[in-house]
Amino acid sequence: MKKVILTGANGFVGHHILEHFIKHTDWEIYCLDKLSYASSGHDRIRDINVFNDARVKIFTTDLSLPFQEGLIKELGDISYIFHVAADSHVDNSISDPVPFVQNNVNSTLNILEYARQLPNLEKFIYFSTDEVYGSAPVGKDYSEGERFNCGNPYSASKGAAECICQSYANTYGMPIIITNTMNVIGERQHPEKYVPKVIKKILNGETVTIHSNKEKTKAGSRFYIHARNIADALLHILNDCDETLDNYDSSKGRFNIVGETETDNLELAQLIAQILGKELKYEMVDFHSQRPGHDLRYALDGQKMKSLGWVHPIPFKESLENTIQWTLENEKWLNV
Repeated sequence: MKKVILTGANGFVGHHILEHFIKHTDWEIYCLDKLSYASSGHDRIRDINVFNDARVKIFTTDLSLPFQEGLIKELGDISYIFHVAADSHVDNSISDPVPFVQNNVNSTLNILEYARQLPNLEKFIYFSTDEVYGSAPVGKDYSEGERFNCGNPYSASKGAAECICQSYANTYGMPIIITNTMNVIGERQHPEKYVPKVIKKILNGETVTIHSNKEKTKAGSRFYIHARNIADALLHILNDCDETLDNYDSSKGRFNIVGETETDNLELAQLIAQILGKELKYEMVDFHSQRPGHDLRYALDGQKMKSLGWVHPIPFKESLENTIQWTLENEKWLNV
């Protein structure tokens, strides 16, 4: 039985990855998390009943600090590391960038430094974001390994961590993979995020703010993807591809995990209202032209994953319907 580390397992994306790994592997999974505001304490992993699973062990630790000897001994021999933990609130990164960037960069550096001492490490997977490439003009979907154009301190912290990963691969020959994904949906998402926020406003009969261009004619757009599909893609990469980061080919060892269709935020709000059977009241508000990075559109090219034979296990609309139905049955998550 392989032993693996999953950082950020109490977070939104992390707990979906944990649940998927429990169901689809026989791994012993060591979860490392510092339980920040984004983790909602142990509520997410308590909801998926992992405390009764003998294969899962939970460690509360601050990854921005070096690994302690006691923890290293307890973890033992590790085969895979999935580094998902990160501060990800863009507005927090803009209002207070120094501790935000330090946390994301130092956490990655510390776990890489720990990982390079492991004698039997098979893969180190770093979970990054589409935002490292910056806002995408219409018609442009960024492929793996293109030049960074970070538009805010959050994306810069992720881009910097990617560069550190590349340097450890080049310098120490570590088997590192980087995944970049887009805006994520799913159950137990923090209510500050777009989908739960829209659900709550529609249920309350309130006006939904749609961030748009300066002319208020075009809403921002994304390739939304369910967290469970991301977890499935991670296993597909491990099982079907031997690529790791390469010193000479910037696309190798990098994988874009992308939603199957581009959806603008007005279309998404309309679809949520349709599924709820409720009226949508909305207002287009110029936000993106005023925000650092002008992030009206983010877009990644998902052809590489398609070439590996990966398809979304659950289509986007079905994923959204499932998320909304679950949220209606668990409304406490709209108020955490």
